[in-house]
Amino acid sequence: MSKVAPSSDKLFLEDIRKIIDKAKVRIATSVNSEIVLVYWQVGSRIKKEILREKRAGYGEKIIQKVSVDLTLRYGIGWGKRNIHHFLRFYETFPDIEIVNALRTQLTWTHIRQLTSIDDVLKRDFYIEMCKIERWSTRTLQERIQSMLYERTAISKRPEEIIKKEIESLKNSQQLSPDLVFKDPYFLNFLGLHDNFSEKELEDAIVAELQLFIIEMGSDFAFLARQKRITIDNRDYKIDLLFYHRRLKCLVAIDLKLGEFEAGYKGQMELYLNWLARHELYDGENNPIGLILCCGKNNEHVDLLQLNKSNIRVADYLTILPPKEVLLDKLHRAIAIAKHKLGNQGEVLHP
Repeated sequence: MSKVAPSSDKLFLEDIRKIIDKAKVRIATSVNSEIVLVYWQVGSRIKKEILREKRAGYGEKIIQKVSVDLTLRYGIGWGKRNIHHFLRFYETFPDIEIVNALRTQLTWTHIRQLTSIDDVLKRDFYIEMCKIERWSTRTLQERIQSMLYERTAISKRPEEIIKKEIESLKNSQQLSPDLVFKDPYFLNFLGLHDNFSEKELEDAIVAELQLFIIEMGSDFAFLARQKRITIDNRDYKIDLLFYHRRLKCLVAIDLKLGEFEAGYKGQMELYLNWLARHELYDGENNPIGLILCCGKNNEHVDLLQLNKSNIRVADYLTILPPKEVLLDKLHRAIAIAKHKLGNQGEVLHP
């Protein structure tokens, strides 16, 4: 009687495990999808009951009544707080078609966090980014708390442009640079305080590369530091070179300690043109430059018309101010940017 070879036996058992593991994933997804639908239906029914009665204070009474009854019948998970979440879920997404799309891709915990966002465009941004980058619920929470939307370039665009960008992301999973690049970048994880050099900043980034990529975005892939390029027998060095998978382009990063200066544009243009000539592969898009500095100097950026080029300028913060102060600053920056666009009558194309 012949015996199964050890290697064949191992592969056989791995196949069995894969079958079971895949089934577990399908079952978990199916269960989550049904749970989300039940929660939406409960919220829908409660909302209709509240609207039918039209009595002051009736909403809280019916929520209390439902909570007590369901807890007695089904156990934990049906407390007043959760019933409020179900009601909020329905009020936020009254369209069952939207709910059907959400429940197959996001968990209930994702959805519960998203319903706390009142701004529709901001919420849609997080929904689509969550789906495309497959964020865990913890990552989603961290992105919301770090004010990712307010820091992303798209938030400073006119409302119609934001809608088009998000719709493109939803339908074709196509990211644009405005959905990728931020301002400012939070580099507080580097542990740097006052009086550090550009080399110390670069060393700290490379030492904490994983955290830096998390802050930049999951599609960034590190290629090189101090990338040497030679032009007319002169050597230049690009501080950091990355590749962005979805944008399909190289991203050159120049680190500056002080405020943005006009000369930085020419320097970055030189780097980008060299990369486009010598490092570009078929099917790739033109390189993008990111200048990180301690002061953006918006008038310089405007006059140099960097918004029409492949060069981005952003502040970085190694020490974060209180959240309220930072959020106020970001909201003012968004309002100023949109006011400028309105005055200029600028037509933007995603």
